[in-house]
Amino acid sequence: MRKFLSARGLASTEGAAYFPRVQASYFGCVLGLSGLATNWRLAAELWRLPAIIGEALYLCAGSIWVVFTLLFITKWALARDEALAEFSNPVQSCFVGLLGVSSMLIALGVLPYSWPAAATLFAFGAMFTVIFAVWLTGSLWEGNRDPVSTTAALYLPAGAGSFVTAIASSAFGHSDWSQLAFGAGFFSWLAIESVVLHRLLTNKELPELLRPMLGIQLAPPAVGCLAYLSGTVGHPDPLSHALFGYGLLQFLVLVRLVPWIRRQRLDLSYWGITFGLTALTSASMKMAARTDGPLLGMMAPCLLIISSVIVLAISVGSVRWLVKR
Repeated sequence: MRKFLSARGLASTEGAAYFPRVQASYFGCVLGLSGLATNWRLAAELWRLPAIIGEALYLCAGSIWVVFTLLFITKWALARDEALAEFSNPVQSCFVGLLGVSSMLIALGVLPYSWPAAATLFAFGAMFTVIFAVWLTGSLWEGNRDPVSTTAALYLPAGAGSFVTAIASSAFGHSDWSQLAFGAGFFSWLAIESVVLHRLLTNKELPELLRPMLGIQLAPPAVGCLAYLSGTVGHPDPLSHALFGYGLLQFLVLVRLVPWIRRQRLDLSYWGITFGLTALTSASMKMAARTDGPLLGMMAPCLLIISSVIVLAISVGSVRWLVKR
């Protein structure tokens, strides 16, 4: 199995070096840090916690985004074969869409400081996300896939990408775009989830190298809930509660699977859970702010603590992994 993964670029590779190789999946840390920054921005508004925490996290996420984007582009210029291999890989190709998704999240961080810069990032991210989602979805419809390549990463291009587009569109005042993007993400998620769960329930267990990707399973309902709340106003309705409840269930299932997943040491692949978890936290805070009753009001600060601790732990593990490479 390791030979299978290595042949498709899923195990670490060594090439003619001169510059650090950045895989598209590395952008997952930008998503997690941006999500946590959003949590702390909301916490500053709701509970008057220090605003500097959220801004510092956004600065960190933006700095990493700049470095990773430059290195990713450099790879296409100086190591074209590696870049094309990643682009054609049935699993790794799903992460390429994170370039657009991360750009939109950084745009949200920049928005309070510079509308033109934020709008430019949003426009690039949204266009990249839509174009890539259409291309990859078309490739999936062509079939001829190995069941091993069916992982939670399939949610990223059309599902998570559309939900983040909905969130960013709402922030820029385009509620109609937000609702259209939510619909695209919602139904894409439902269609893909049946395929992913069928693979998990009826095929051999995931190889150890792919197990951390299960963290992405939390993202669709959690980010979908946040997208829905971003495009609506007033008291949270049953759909927002249903999305949040399903996201909470996914989180609890992942907690139950920690011993099985953690056979792989902490590295950048574990960032997959962070965006879903931080989105779930943001959703709880938004619903609590809309006078939703005591339950979510009690859950929101607990989720803020949990998401902060998990992101910090994965950050430390990722730094250690990078240092040892």
